[in-house]
Amino acid sequence: MVHEIDGLLKNMDVWEKPEKFPLVLPHLKEEEDDVWLVREPLGVVLVISPWNYPLLTAAPFVTAIAAGNTVIVKPAELAPHFSHLFASLINAKFDKRLLVVVEGAVPETTELLKEKFDHIFYTGNPAVGKIIMAAAAKHLTPVTLELGGKNPVYVDADADLEDAAKKIVGVKIQNCGQICLNVDHILTDTNTKPKLLEAIKKELVKLEPLKTNPVYPRIIHEKHFDRLSNLLSKTKGRLYYKSSEESERADKFIAPHLLEIDFDDAFMTEEIFGPILVVLTIESFDKALDYIKHSEKPLGAYIFTTDPEKTRRFIRETSSGGVTVNSVMDHAMFPHLPFGGVGQSGMGKMHHLWTYDALTHRKTVFTRNGVGKKLSDI
Repeated sequence: MVHEIDGLLKNMDVWEKPEKFPLVLPHLKEEEDDVWLVREPLGVVLVISPWNYPLLTAAPFVTAIAAGNTVIVKPAELAPHFSHLFASLINAKFDKRLLVVVEGAVPETTELLKEKFDHIFYTGNPAVGKIIMAAAAKHLTPVTLELGGKNPVYVDADADLEDAAKKIVGVKIQNCGQICLNVDHILTDTNTKPKLLEAIKKELVKLEPLKTNPVYPRIIHEKHFDRLSNLLSKTKGRLYYKSSEESERADKFIAPHLLEIDFDDAFMTEEIFGPILVVLTIESFDKALDYIKHSEKPLGAYIFTTDPEKTRRFIRETSSGGVTVNSVMDHAMFPHLPFGGVGQSGMGKMHHLWTYDALTHRKTVFTRNGVGKKLSDI
């Protein structure tokens, strides 16, 4: 959020200025003719933020206002303390004709989506993304959807396994695995898998005891606790490791689990979105590429390898929102570069100028007889 605001303060004077272009057509090239690209705000923007990072993903409202739009923000009902605080602060300080926060659950969101907006930003899951897109289509409203997905990690035989394990576990415990870019499943070959499993186990052991570990959070809600518990009860995989601390619904505590599974396992039917690491055996790098290519396009795809050619092929031959090599999620940490999904993982881009572009209309303006000379002063 701070990076977004800093970027706006540093760049708004440039972004909002009409941009003059050269006249390249001979019949439209008189001395006092000019052609410009002029931005205008879209109008009313709806921002629907999720529960896992409710303030960060509400950040488009800042850019929307800077671009001249009015905004309605609908925070997630599963983070009620944030929702109440955010609504009380924003609604007390801002003119409701400019910016307003609307609290509520599915009924309130359903009513909001009946209205005509000029752009909708949504961060969440694909199922709700489809509902929002269908509602937006009735008004031909453009949407930006950041939806997540089953993000794969391929760990090559030549990778530094201790480093890979450290980075995979490091991100998997962040927000208890409840991050749209987080590792969903790990692909590796038969010979590498035992060594990788042991390296991951060593990293998990370092976290214990978990219930008193200040860096280990909880599942957001009983509903999601039950969903993960149900997957654990259905899995046919082999449990390689978990701590001795038992799950506790009242505390919404689930310890990290490390499992070996097959491709038809229950954990492969939906985005895991929790502290459960699953490892699958894949015959070769080529087979891994083929599997990823024929799966739904994820928000992030990750590879650990020291082979430049495999790196090149992974980037070129798979489709995802973004790629990080020899780490996880880092491609999304650059506020001046675009972030977003493709296919099932979303559409449109966020961050910096890309958010500003999404929330403004750029119209071409052609002027004759010198009347456009002062457009640069607008």
